[in-house]
Amino acid sequence: MLCKDMPMEMGNVTAVQEFTLEGFPAIQHLGKVLFLVHLLAYLASTAGNTVIVTITCADSRLHTPMYFFLSIFSFLECCFINAIIPKLLIIFLLGRQTISFPACFVQAFVFVFLGAAGFLLIAVMSLDRYVAICKPLHYTTIMNLKTCFLLVAACFTLAFPLITGLVVEVSQLSFCGPHVIPHFFCDLALLIHLSCSDTSSTEMLAFVVALVILLTSLIITIIAYGNIVVTIVRFPSARERQKAFSTCSSHLMVLSLMYDSCVFIYVKPKQTNRLDSNREAALVNTVVTPLLNPVIYTLRNRQVHQALRETMCRMKMSR
Repeated sequence: MLCKDMPMEMGNVTAVQEFTLEGFPAIQHLGKVLFLVHLLAYLASTAGNTVIVTITCADSRLHTPMYFFLSIFSFLECCFINAIIPKLLIIFLLGRQTISFPACFVQAFVFVFLGAAGFLLIAVMSLDRYVAICKPLHYTTIMNLKTCFLLVAACFTLAFPLITGLVVEVSQLSFCGPHVIPHFFCDLALLIHLSCSDTSSTEMLAFVVALVILLTSLIITIIAYGNIVVTIVRFPSARERQKAFSTCSSHLMVLSLMYDSCVFIYVKPKQTNRLDSNREAALVNTVVTPLLNPVIYTLRNRQVHQALRETMCRMKMSR
């Protein structure tokens, strides 16, 4: 693919066949230490989210809409970190920073698609808490198995065409100049920045897609929790209010982690400052947040505690 905007005398410039992930050049000399730290975090995050999925499927008491959505969310987190962290570990351990053109766009697609689906799923979990607290007598009727599957399918159905269209649009741009990505994974915004094509329409498309996903999730979440707060305030006893708030606390903490990290990454007054700080903030989003999510849900939930204890007891007895 030749650069569309280059003059004819430079038409023999070949297209970029691979990119170089810059990683963390300032601390690259600590590669083996960073490899060990991130490997432990990666294994702990994968194990924690896998345990949530396994326990939810194995224990019949957890076959409720809340835990169904939680297991789907944990599955997305597992896929999310496996799309990003293995390459980062290779960079730290072996210093292999190159990534092929197709692999880069596959990684970018998986990252953005799972992120978009995760935000929409967070909104669905807000709806689940709204029905459970505001319409408790109709909860089992409204949030039946079919409805749960349809809501999860809606998250993927909305995210897939939007993200696919965006990634295909970016992949059609010309890349014939700089090939170093100042990040530890293939970020679509940086790929657009590296292109030698006219990217104005692509940048607008990326903005619209991000706006649709984030606003859809945010509006649903705000409306759901607005009604939840109004309902809980009307409860006659403090004990009932505390119990109702406790059922939402874990979800609110995870929701806050997701939105805060994304706002820190993408909402900056200057583009240059934003690109410089992306790596550190994205590292929190891709390593720390998936690690904290299972901790938040398991440490604050008695049903999960009991299910874990009983599962471990059954495993010991079967030996």
